[in-house]
Amino acid sequence: QVLLVESGGGLVQPGGSLRLSCGASRITFSIYTMGWYRQAPGKQRELVASITGSSTTTYADSVKGRFTISRDNAKNTVYLQMNSLKPEDTAVYYCNAKSGSLGFWGQGTQVTVSS
Repeated sequence: QVLLVESGGGLVQPGGSLRLSCGASRITFSIYTMGWYRQAPGKQRELVASITGSSTTTYADSVKGRFTISRDNAKNTVYLQMNSLKPEDTAVYYCNAKSGSLGFWGQGTQVTVSS
């Protein structure tokens, strides 16, 4: 069974930083496009950032210049470095792995940006 486990969420003040991690098991990690999504209460889940197996990255306009996605294939891990955090970044952040028609989700980690 595929398992994706997020970690690194928590409470941070506006302007602060967090780094999220997502470790994957039971997949050939290097062939999957990895993504970070987030969902705030009352809103749809949205793509924050993604990174392909060839390390091409995509970012939502709202986080461009503040967030950086990266991956370490040797560790089967994808990261999301979040800087200059804003209250509107508050959400549950989910890790996603996708290859062709196959897609998998982690359980999510809470990020709260508040004074």
